[in-house]
Amino acid sequence: MLPTPVRYSLVSGAAEGRTPLTAFDQALLAAGIGNLNLLKVSSILPPGAVYAERLTIPPGSLLPVAYATMTSAVPGDLIAAAVAVGHGGLGEHGVIMETSGHFRQEEIEERIKAMVEEAFAARGLMLSRLEVAAVSHRVQHLGCVLAAVPLWY
Repeated sequence: MLPTPVRYSLVSGAAEGRTPLTAFDQALLAAGIGNLNLLKVSSILPPGAVYAERLTIPPGSLLPVAYATMTSAVPGDLIAAAVAVGHGGLGEHGVIMETSGHFRQEEIEERIKAMVEEAFAARGLMLSRLEVAAVSHRVQHLGCVLAAVPLWY
């Protein structure tokens, strides 16, 4: 078992590329997590995890991350991705939600907030604080959006 992360960030990025993979890679770079090895995780923020604005992780490190991404090769297409972190009471875990789709940034932000509220209600927890990171992008050739919650030690 890996150690429980004690820090988290919210990041987002959008980019264009020549292929879906290079567009995704450049969106990762735009979000500040492009030189790390991502381990996709589900959506629980560990109790006591502290927000950190900057990632200070050596390149090549393994990084647990909850993320949403979307790629499109349709010029003019509007794509968006968002993540949100909901915090419970003192000593309780939080919930991370992630989504993507064809939305304006304001629309996807409202959608992700509602998802966190539903997740808290399903768990019988009281939501005390909510943080959101979202990005939207109008595709020029082949675009990608990414929003993520990196968790680290």
